[in-house]
Amino acid sequence: MADGNALVQDELAAKFRTEKDSPYTRWVAAEGLDIIAAHYVPDLRTVELKPWERRGGRGVFINHEATRTSNDCYVCEIPAGGSLAPQRQLFEEMILILEGQGSTRVWNDAGAEVSFEWQAGSLFAIPLNTHHQHFNGSGLKAARFVASTNLPPVLNLYDDVDFVFGTARDFPGRFDGEPDYFSPKGEQKGLLLDTNFVADAANLPLVEAKERGAGGGHIRFSMAKGSMNSHISQFPVATYKKGHRHGPGAHVIILTGTGYSLMWPEGEEPRRYEWGPGTLIVPPNMWFHQHFNTGPEPARYLAFKHEGVAIRNAQGVPKAWISRRIGGDQIDYADESPFVRDTFRKALAEHGLEPRMDEAYTAELETLPPKP
Repeated sequence: MADGNALVQDELAAKFRTEKDSPYTRWVAAEGLDIIAAHYVPDLRTVELKPWERRGGRGVFINHEATRTSNDCYVCEIPAGGSLAPQRQLFEEMILILEGQGSTRVWNDAGAEVSFEWQAGSLFAIPLNTHHQHFNGSGLKAARFVASTNLPPVLNLYDDVDFVFGTARDFPGRFDGEPDYFSPKGEQKGLLLDTNFVADAANLPLVEAKERGAGGGHIRFSMAKGSMNSHISQFPVATYKKGHRHGPGAHVIILTGTGYSLMWPEGEEPRRYEWGPGTLIVPPNMWFHQHFNTGPEPARYLAFKHEGVAIRNAQGVPKAWISRRIGGDQIDYADESPFVRDTFRKALAEHGLEPRMDEAYTAELETLPPKP
C-alpha cells in the first residue's frame, strides 16, 4: 500500500521544482532562519532556534508542506532582559506564550498606544498593520512564544517585502487605541468568544461540545477582528475525541495532559504521535486525525488555523463536526476501526487506567444517523 505521500519519480519532480520556491520561502531564508517541514514537533519549548538578527531574538519556522501557502507557524525567543525590534505587518498574527513573562506595546501612526502584560499560557492577536514590540520581563531567563500568521499568501501575492512590512496605513476599524483592547474580557456568542486577550489559555472556562464526543469542552476565538481563527478543546481522563478531517493549516498545540494522536490519509493505516505539554501536531490536508487522553488529568489543546480549514455546510457548520453518515467529515464512534479502541485500551493499561468511554458510546446512539 502507498505511504500517503504520493511521491513521484525525480524526473517528474524536477519539472515542478522551481514552483516549490516562493517569495515566502525566499524571505524566510533571507531572514537567516530554517523552515521545519514537519507535521509533528515533540516540544516547542525545546525546539532548536537560530539567531534572528533583524528582530533581535532567536527563531525557527515550522511549516508543513501542505500548509505553506495558507498560513505558517514560528517559534521565537526574546532574550533575558531584552526585547524584540518593533515591527508592523500587513498580515495577521496570533500568539501563545510558551515560557516566561513580559509585555507588549502596540501603537498606530495616529499615536494611539496600548501596552499589556503577559505570562506563560497567555493568548493574544496583533491587530493588522499596527506597530508592536515584545519585551521580556525577566532579566534571568529568555521568554518564548509560538505564533501563527497568514503571511504566506500575503507575501506570495505582493512579492514585496517593503510593502508587507513597511506600509504606513492605519486600520482604525481593527485597532484605534482602545484602552481596554487587550483586557481579558469578551462577548460570548455560542461557542465563539470575541476577545483580543486570554490571560491563561490552560484554565479558561469552556463550553460543552458533546458533538465532538467524550463529554469535552470547546471554545472558539475571534481575535483582533481578523480572518484567522483558533479554538481550545478539552476532554476528560481516559477518553478520546472523534476522528475527523479538514483542510490544511491547523497547528494543534498541547496545553495540558499526556496522550497520543492518530493521523492517516483515507484508506491507510493510522500513524501514532505521542504528546504532552508543548507538543505541536499539524494534520496534513484532509488527513483524518484523532486525539486520545492517556494521562491522569484532562487533556487540553489550542489549535491555530485560518478559516479555509473549516469546510462548512449550507448552515455554516464545519463538516468536521458532522457525521460521515450524512456527508460530513467526522467518524462516529460506532463506525471507527476496532484498531482505535484496542490501541486506546492498551495505552491506558500501561498507566494503570481503563477506558471511560461507555457513556460517550451510549450517548452517541441517541442521535446517530442511519447508515446510508
